[in-house]
Amino acid sequence: MKYSLFALTAIAALLQPAWAQDRIYRCGNEYTNNAAQAKERGCKLVEGGNVTVVEGTRPAAAASGGSAGAAPSGSKAGSSPANAPRVGAADQRARDADARAILEAELRKAETRLADLRKEYNDGAPQRSALELRNPQGYIERTAELKAAVTRAEADVAGIKREIGRLTN
Repeated sequence: MKYSLFALTAIAALLQPAWAQDRIYRCGNEYTNNAAQAKERGCKLVEGGNVTVVEGTRPAAAASGGSAGAAPSGSKAGSSPANAPRVGAADQRARDADARAILEAELRKAETRLADLRKEYNDGAPQRSALELRNPQGYIERTAELKAAVTRAEADVAGIKREIGRLTN
């Protein structure tokens, strides 16, 4: 017991410098442990705990010389990176036409499904089955599920229409 306490104390003494942390100074949104730099910039000492700072990456626009918050002149917010491969105008029109055809096919399927669900839902009064005549709770549950399905199908149709509208812009 006596020797294990001594060993723990010796290990703690050896690890003490690893636990210690230099003084940390806050300079606005930046942190430093360089006292001379902190004094020069008028930074404040951070007290009351350890500080962990993880270096972030700089945005590509800032690295290329532009400002970090603004897009370079002449570019759109959704533009592709400078090193992205270029696509010819004819190829892009073909891709847009394919996308439109796919979305229109999806829209037709979604509208058909919506029409079927609305017919089955029957404005909140779906046809009762023989089982539901004996179990009114089952009918109430099926009606609620149909209402939710109609709402989802309407949202699907609206979403597809929005996507088609974006293709024309």
